Amino acid sequence: MVPEHSDATSGDSTALALKILVAGGFGVGKTTLVGAVSEIRPLRTEELLSEAGESVDDTDGVSQKVTTTVAMDFGRITIRSGLSLYLFGTPGQDRFWFLWDELSQGALGAVVLADTRRLEDCFPAVDFFEHRHIPFVVAVNCFTEARAYGAGEVSRALDLDRGTPVVLCDARDRDSGKEVLVRLVEYAGRMHTARMLDTVG
Repeated sequence: MVPEHSDATSGDSTALALKILVAGGFGVGKTTLVGAVSEIRPLRTEELLSEAGESVDDTDGVSQKVTTTVAMDFGRITIRSGLSLYLFGTPGQDRFWFLWDELSQGALGAVVLADTRRLEDCFPAVDFFEHRHIPFVVAVNCFTEARAYGAGEVSRALDLDRGTPVVLCDARDRDSGKEVLVRLVEYAGRMHTARMLDTVG
C-alpha cells in the first residue's frame, strides 16, 4: 500500500493512494486496460517482438500482437475524492516473472486478466497471488472472437478459492475497467479487514 500523502494541487491533505497490480498471460490486454483507465499518460515499456523471442513467446491465439511489455506499465486513476489507484501492469512472459516479486511489494491487490481462448495462461498469476495471500479478482476480457464463459465456469476452470470474484470486462473501455478496479478495492478491503480481525482474535 502506498502511504497517505498530501496532495497540494487538490487541497486534500489526506489523499490515499493504493497500489494495484494488473497481471495475466501474454497478450491478454494488460497494457490496454492500464491505458484505458489511466487519467495520466501511461508509462509503457513495450518493445517489438523479435525473431529471437519466437522460441519462448507463445503467440497462439494472439498472432496479430507485435509488441510486448518488458518491464511494466504504469497508470493512475482516481476512484473518488481522496482515493487514487496506482496501476502496475506486469509483463506476461515467463522470462520476466522475476519482476513480479518487486512489483507486488506493498500492493493492496491485483487484477488477473483472462482470455477464455487461453485460460490456462492465468494459472501462474493465480498461483502467484494465492501463495502470497494477495487478494485478486479475475477479469475476463471479452474478446469478440472468444467463446463466452460464465463467471462460474471460469472459476471452476481456474480452481479459484471460494469467494474469489470473477467479472466480465472490456479492457478497451474505461468505464468497464473502472468497475473491475472498484470491485477489486471492495473485495481486497474486506479480505484485509477479515485478516486483521483474525489476528486480533
